[in-house]
Amino acid sequence: MLPRLAYRLVTEISPRLAAKAAYLWVYKGSRAMVAFRRRLRRGELFPPFLFLALTNACNLRCHGCWIDASGGSLSLKADEVEAIIAAGKRQQSYFYTLLGGEPMVYPGLWRIIEGHPECYFQIITNGMFLDEKNVARIRAAGNVTVLVSIDGLEAENDDRRGAGVFQVAMEGLRRLKRSKILFGVATTVTGQNFEEVLSDEYVRTFIDRGAMYLWYYVFRPVGRDPSPRFCVSRERMIELRRRLLGLRRRHPIILIDTYWNAQGEAVCPAAAGLGFHIGPGGSIEPCPPMSFACETIGDHAGDLFKTINGSRLLREFQDFVGQRTRGCVILEHPQELVEFLRGHQARDTSGRDAYGELAASEPRSSHHLPGEEIAEDYWLYRMLKKRLFFGMGGYG
Repeated sequence: MLPRLAYRLVTEISPRLAAKAAYLWVYKGSRAMVAFRRRLRRGELFPPFLFLALTNACNLRCHGCWIDASGGSLSLKADEVEAIIAAGKRQQSYFYTLLGGEPMVYPGLWRIIEGHPECYFQIITNGMFLDEKNVARIRAAGNVTVLVSIDGLEAENDDRRGAGVFQVAMEGLRRLKRSKILFGVATTVTGQNFEEVLSDEYVRTFIDRGAMYLWYYVFRPVGRDPSPRFCVSRERMIELRRRLLGLRRRHPIILIDTYWNAQGEAVCPAAAGLGFHIGPGGSIEPCPPMSFACETIGDHAGDLFKTINGSRLLREFQDFVGQRTRGCVILEHPQELVEFLRGHQARDTSGRDAYGELAASEPRSSHHLPGEEIAEDYWLYRMLKKRLFFGMGGYG
């Protein structure tokens, strides 16, 4: 697998873009983790990576999506984004995941990317806007990787995302491949698409389309349409872990998950302080599917470090999770999470009734599998989990 992956990286990615990714994403990401650990030793809280939901606007209405614009359109202002990035850079954080909604409908997207060549951006997109013009801008900028959300082959994907979405997204992948851009595919594993998205055929499909990484998520039943039929059972979560290990040995593509460390123990990035989510209204939230906040980016006269470092919600969320699970409290302890959030008087920033949705949720299995952990069995992924991937050493 490794020689074939190396060959793909050399022949399918522009040398300029590969060099930028190596420096801006890998090297600077690793330095961000060094700075993060120094802050932890000083008792300071500020993540090495930030998720910015630029807007809640989206052209799709996917089942199980937690984004809701029915109560009105929200978008981060240009000066707010600039202030966030400036605050991050002061803490040696140079990696930003841009999401929404659909970030490619945000009018100031290219101004952000092109205005900060010293930063690296990951755009999580549904792939509907990867036309020739946008792909050309991605290649010209060089400091961006695209992560296209696809949740199965055509029938499975379009059942969740809408008719015709798969074919448009695949055409976007073809354009990215022709332009030799570093990109990946984000797949949410559900109870319905499980067999398909964890098959050799599925992985080969995106290798053939030029994806260099395939990022797996596990479905969470949140939002106005929580769609619990998509949930993954405990037995299947264990099988998911086993299948990932097998697929990693067979295919020349990086298969990423943010759920398990090298020892196979569950990880919650938010509870570890590795990344927080800034919503389109400026709210500072533990993670993207948890739309609750006590603070905004405008607090403390816009001093983002002071706001995050002083957040009782973010600090005590770490203890709340740690006392219950290594996994996802949204899935495992929804009612207790409601009590925790209400105890902090956290605002519901969802535009829906997220409190009511959580209170009505049934406890479900997450990726925390005590007694059934499966360690990484391939040296490459043991190294990657400890040094790279989302945590840039945070999982070591």
